[in-house]
Amino acid sequence: MKMQNTHPLFGAAYYLEYMPYDRLEKDMEMMKAAGMNVIRIAESTWSTLEPREGEFDFSYIDRVLDSANREGMQVIIGTPTYAIPSWLEGKDHDVMVTTRSGQRNYGSRQIMNIMNRTFRFHAEHVIHKLVEHTAPDPAVIGFQIDNETKHYGTAGKDVQILFKKYLQDKYKITEKLNHAFGLAYWSNSIDSWEDLPDMTGCINGGLESEFQRFQRKLAAEYLEWQAELVSEYKRADQFITHNFDFEWRKFGADIAQDGYSYGVQPDINHYDASRAVTIAGTDIYHPTQDDLTGAEIAFGGDSIRSLKNDNYLVLECQAQAFKYWTPYPGQLRQQAYSHLASGAESVMYWNWHSIHSGYETYWKGLLSHDLDRNPAYEEACQIGGEWQKIGKQLVHLQKNNKVAIVTDNLSLTAFQWFPIDKDLSYNDVVRWTYDALYEMNVECDVVDIHALDARTLQSGKYEMLITPALYVITEEKCRLLQEFVREGGVLLSTFKSFVANDNLQVYHETQPHILHECFGMSYNQFSEPGKTTVDGHLVTCWMELLKLDGAEMIAGYTHKYWGQYAAITRNHYGKGSAYYVGCYTGKELLKEVYRKAISDTATLSIPELEAPVIIRSGVNGQGSRLHYVFHYSEEDKAIKCPYEKVCDILSDKIYKKGDSIHLTDWDVKILKEMN
Repeated sequence: MKMQNTHPLFGAAYYLEYMPYDRLEKDMEMMKAAGMNVIRIAESTWSTLEPREGEFDFSYIDRVLDSANREGMQVIIGTPTYAIPSWLEGKDHDVMVTTRSGQRNYGSRQIMNIMNRTFRFHAEHVIHKLVEHTAPDPAVIGFQIDNETKHYGTAGKDVQILFKKYLQDKYKITEKLNHAFGLAYWSNSIDSWEDLPDMTGCINGGLESEFQRFQRKLAAEYLEWQAELVSEYKRADQFITHNFDFEWRKFGADIAQDGYSYGVQPDINHYDASRAVTIAGTDIYHPTQDDLTGAEIAFGGDSIRSLKNDNYLVLECQAQAFKYWTPYPGQLRQQAYSHLASGAESVMYWNWHSIHSGYETYWKGLLSHDLDRNPAYEEACQIGGEWQKIGKQLVHLQKNNKVAIVTDNLSLTAFQWFPIDKDLSYNDVVRWTYDALYEMNVECDVVDIHALDARTLQSGKYEMLITPALYVITEEKCRLLQEFVREGGVLLSTFKSFVANDNLQVYHETQPHILHECFGMSYNQFSEPGKTTVDGHLVTCWMELLKLDGAEMIAGYTHKYWGQYAAITRNHYGKGSAYYVGCYTGKELLKEVYRKAISDTATLSIPELEAPVIIRSGVNGQGSRLHYVFHYSEEDKAIKCPYEKVCDILSDKIYKKGDSIHLTDWDVKILKEMN
């Protein structure tokens, strides 16, 4: 579904129910003064909407909608199902999720069993009532189904029964199941389907990974179920979205708030779940202050945009949040433009105001607890003012990236069972490969392995594919990648790729499986690096001892015993080339490999500028090519204009190739190409 907005959607989540006193009109006045044009409501307040079973109170919703209509504000309605009312738990305690750790007690959000019949019955009822009530309102432009949905570890009796049926449908007889997962090990094989044990005690990595894949499938189907309910009442011009989130990487302290969006989400497959929505949405949080690089914004945007190969909505991003996220002057503005530069159609803060009680009291919104103007709000006013002026040039940005990083939920799950190292996770490898490209200003898509088919690879859409730790892969996908290289593509793969089938059984042929001829090398040993180096770069966590079979050794190990082996290889295969990075090192060495690999592509080149100057490009809805230039630094810097003739649409200043462009701290330029 193509968005029809003429300007970026700019706003915040808004909870009238949470306010310490009635200030709806004041809030609307302040939002309008900031140039905001959209709010998101209702997704957290089931107990307010339905205080008693079957008794609905939409007075808060109606007041906000009435005010929004008067002020010309647009509204996104969220279904309130991710935080259940206590009366529902009292009706059936089994609405609370049972995980490997036991059954949860009522209190937090996202701890319900999404497959429980009582939960589904009442969730359907509140969704029907809410959407039926709000869909006719002209201010309502779309619906967000649920909130940051995952499977929540659901593993109760009902889920165990469903999983057994899933396995029966897939494998038919227990002998096939036993063989597929090697269940003879430790006497885990079964003779009858009635013998299938509860998965909460499973010690077979393959079978447990299959169970987690099934759990992710349940979560995706749950969103599709909600979308069908919303579709019964929504208007044709109203969208359905969802705020997909990412792995939550903790800073260190053991509290849920202490972290940020980092990599692939383990507990739902975004590619499968995106079928439920007409436009993809996301929540992205990231370090700020001295640690602001834009990498999390870019990774999240490149991932969500790639789900439907189209623009997307940022439904939640940070305003002030934690003490270490209070933005320096200019950073809030820079962050907002960073989202647009990845193809976002909206920037919406979580949330409008800081909450005065509850778990998220000190996750601050745009307004602080005094609900008055502050530096963050003033900067939002600057953003809104600029978007009112130039917003038509900022929407519907299309990108045509020729590089893709390939990700896989099953490989992520596999490393939970068979870790690369205690200090190196799957998402660490994904972000290592992504961040090095990002810092080089080589833009890419982030694509789920299941989105790569023969038609996509043969279309010429991508010239270069990167597979970080693609541990799990089917033989069909191996052959697709092999053909991609044979026909002229460039493949760059890291250690721990092409190891096991989708049941996590390690292939018993030469590694890398099927692709060893394509890479011109093989290996059958790996090691802890110890004091090993590669071209002066320290190797950490993991190294594979690569044996050449036609490949060129780009770099070898420096070590008394491992020095006979290659660390990084390059091989010409057919019309293309294949690179293999057999060890984990710093990003600088990986960047050197990228430079070689990109030189093998048909059209790609390496920009001269690198981080902290980041450039993100695309073609806007008016057909003009834009280059967003970000300076993620507190220092001033001068760069030379790399384009023939451009106009900075923020200042109307014209630059020609070679002209000096002065960048201040946390600066943004938007350079539009001119004829």
